[in-house]
Amino acid sequence: MITATDLEALLRQSFPSAQITLKDLTGGQDHWQAEITDEAFRGLSPIARHRKVYAALAEEMKGPIHALSLKTLAPGET
Repeated sequence: MITATDLEALLRQSFPSAQITLKDLTGGQDHWQAEITDEAFRGLSPIARHRKVYAALAEEMKGPIHALSLKTLAPGET
């Protein structure tokens, strides 16, 4: 399990100025939905964006996080 506060703190290490919205999908703190808007995603494909997020959460994806649904945007995108 990982709390929303801890998950956001980890994401902020790689995306310090991002707008981050997290949702615990099951209430068990192991299935998360994340929407991250950051300039670091501009010009990147969706796969490259997701790889950046997974790299930021590499250790957590091995255990505390069982599932992660991502929406990654550059500012101004919808």
